[in-house]
Amino acid sequence: MRKALLVIDVQESFRARPEWARIARPEIADPVNRLVRLFRERGDQVIWVLHSEPGSGGVFDPALGHVRPMDGLTAPAPDEQVLHKTSHNAFTTTPLQQLLTSAGVGEVTVCGIRTEQCVETTARLASDLGYRVVFVTDATTTEPIGSLSADDIVERTEAVLRDRFARIATVAGLERETGAVTA
Repeated sequence: MRKALLVIDVQESFRARPEWARIARPEIADPVNRLVRLFRERGDQVIWVLHSEPGSGGVFDPALGHVRPMDGLTAPAPDEQVLHKTSHNAFTTTPLQQLLTSAGVGEVTVCGIRTEQCVETTARLASDLGYRVVFVTDATTTEPIGSLSADDIVERTEAVLRDRFARIATVAGLERETGAVTA
């Protein structure tokens, strides 16, 4: 079965927001880079998804220059798709499903910023569309919301996705499964 890694919203827009100071994993580029390396070594697809709010005047407005892969993140390869979405999930406003279908992808692995929002929403929709989904929790990050800590949010996300919408995995676990050297 063909596989694809979806790198969701790991972009400078988030670091340009004041909320970045409260982010749980500011080093998010490191685990994502390990996943990118793993997928490339296996010959699987890597698809980059960036959130965009054209004309908004905010940090997600492409005109301001923040809608680009986060500094420190492995650059997309020339043959890798970079999609721009305007919805929470990576499917609704992009050609993602067509790309996956034409490549014969049956399993997607998701990682990125806002564990409970864009990454979870993409995982749920991918499952509904018939893809096997792997949710790599330690390659996601978020910030506290109200009285919920980032750890509370991650725990809740894992609980609602596990065995319903996705298999929960870690970067090291996926590396072990494929015999890759853990960085």
